[in-house]
Amino acid sequence: MKELTYILILLPFLAALSCLSAISGRVRSFIVLTTGCVLIASSLLLIHYVPFAFTPQTVFGLGVHGLIQVPDFILMAAILYFGFKHRSLLVIVPAALQIVLVTWFEGFIIKGQKISWPDTQAFYCDNLSLIMVLIISIVGSIICFQALPYMKNHEEHLHLPTTRQPRFFFVMLFFLGAMNGLVLSNDTTVIHFFFEATTLCSFLLIGHDGTEKAIRNSVRALWMNSVGCLAFIVALMLIYKSLGSIDMQQIIRTPVGAGLSFLALALLCLASFTKSAQFPLQSWLVGAMVAPTPVSALLHSSTMVKIGVYLVIRLAPAMQGSFLSHCIAIFGAFTFLAAAGLAVGQSNGKKVLAYSTISNLGLIFACAGLNTPESITAAILLIIFHAVTKALLFLCVGTIEQHIESRDIEDMRGLYAKMPLTALITVMGVVMMIMPPFGLLLGKWMAMEAAAANIYVIILTAIGSALTAMYWARWAGTLMSDPFAGKFTLEKQPVVTWAALLSLCAGAGILSIAVPWLYEGLFTPSMSLNYVPPYSLNDGILENSYGVFAALPLCLIAVLGFLQSIWAVRGATKARICAPYLSGIQTAAPRVFTGPMNQLVKAEAGNYYLSNIFGERKLTVWINLAAGVLLTLIVGGAL
Repeated sequence: MKELTYILILLPFLAALSCLSAISGRVRSFIVLTTGCVLIASSLLLIHYVPFAFTPQTVFGLGVHGLIQVPDFILMAAILYFGFKHRSLLVIVPAALQIVLVTWFEGFIIKGQKISWPDTQAFYCDNLSLIMVLIISIVGSIICFQALPYMKNHEEHLHLPTTRQPRFFFVMLFFLGAMNGLVLSNDTTVIHFFFEATTLCSFLLIGHDGTEKAIRNSVRALWMNSVGCLAFIVALMLIYKSLGSIDMQQIIRTPVGAGLSFLALALLCLASFTKSAQFPLQSWLVGAMVAPTPVSALLHSSTMVKIGVYLVIRLAPAMQGSFLSHCIAIFGAFTFLAAAGLAVGQSNGKKVLAYSTISNLGLIFACAGLNTPESITAAILLIIFHAVTKALLFLCVGTIEQHIESRDIEDMRGLYAKMPLTALITVMGVVMMIMPPFGLLLGKWMAMEAAAANIYVIILTAIGSALTAMYWARWAGTLMSDPFAGKFTLEKQPVVTWAALLSLCAGAGILSIAVPWLYEGLFTPSMSLNYVPPYSLNDGILENSYGVFAALPLCLIAVLGFLQSIWAVRGATKARICAPYLSGIQTAAPRVFTGPMNQLVKAEAGNYYLSNIFGERKLTVWINLAAGVLLTLIVGGAL
């Protein structure tokens, strides 16, 4: 158990250093593949030991606090250095304040009270931590695998004289270790260290290409997340003042108002919102789209943005029934709707994925804020399926972009004719976002059940769900829009790329089938400490007082529907292809008609993006203003 914990946290750090020093591409690939396989195996083995908690007496001859403090100050100094390097006062100020506050807190307050490690378990793993470790280690490793061929093509496209892959894979693997460390830690000062580490990693990855646009967006990500780190350390100081403890489990067991500072929890929620790119702090994640696609996949699925929702779900028992919890529910539902609206107005595939991530994270926050057994179950379910499906879609878009040199949805029209398997996998990923029997729809069903008593949340969630279905269905239809023109020719892709795409696609399907057993084996034990399990399981059907979700029967229907679609495609390839009717003035060329002045005009098909209603320039300012008011209510209400 201890050994597995050390492997999950320390191995990625050691492998990252090896990648940094590896000159040979083959050696680097071997390190990445081996590290990923070990992380996957270790995370699966960890299932047998949950729950557990322990405190190592020494690591490499040093106490854990001593081991963490030096790297902690190195991280803060590095962030301050980059602030000066890029002349960003927005980075310099929070970084400098953090150094002062951490020095005061850890060097004087905690040491003055003589807190010893036995008072606080350094590491703690329950089923929620286990779920996060599985997501980070499995999905994150698969993304790193796919990045190997992707980055080779990416650098060839940029015509780089010297490869930057050693630095790239150093940060990618370091990111996985920091994430595992964060979700397995129980001491909040250790959590803060890993919280900062992920901030620096995201900055380095977003700015990887070194272009002016990449640097500008990476600096924005750095200052926004530095504000979150500052809020985190202030919250820890307030918690220690009110509880005299830095133990996360003790914080959870203390209800807000009964010795636990309301303001401290509000600041922790603010820090979580910055990590999860909630309005009005969403621009850093949208800007992160300039990074190579594996970076986007890692940030959106298994690492950065999941920190925020993990922390709020972890803290949910302490907020149960409070004003703060109610505000978080409304704030999350608002973000779900607002980001879905912005996604409708986008034709850029990566921007659609970015806003859909922000939207889904908002829904998870809403579930955490509702703070009922049903909503917490929904939140955990959404985290799992969003991670797998969003990683799949980002890797698909990256693969498509390298083939057609565009990420615009309109340029993907009829993609199945050029890239049949990639297009099919992408459509499957889109279908998994909105249709039964897949886990994301089940999570939304649970969320709407949980919100039934909250009129504001249910209205926002219902409208947001409708907009979500709109932009996903539009994308899937575009991919499959052109007529079938005979036999398919399978596109050529590296074996690692196919393995990554197919494993994620199959994984999402298998997890959907396994939802009843996931609920019984993972969710119920995780929730039983603080909540009454809300559903009963009967022959693969989840039941409660509101109704049933027939998971296994729906899976069977989906399989039959898939087989029917294959049969229909076989028939469609034999059908006669006819050009569209163009009012009788078409020419011999297909899709060309005679226009005014006898000019030949090509008929074009395209989607409505309703930019006059859902455009970024139209909505973003007003959304940010409304979100700012809600955040003021959350933090200001705690004063």
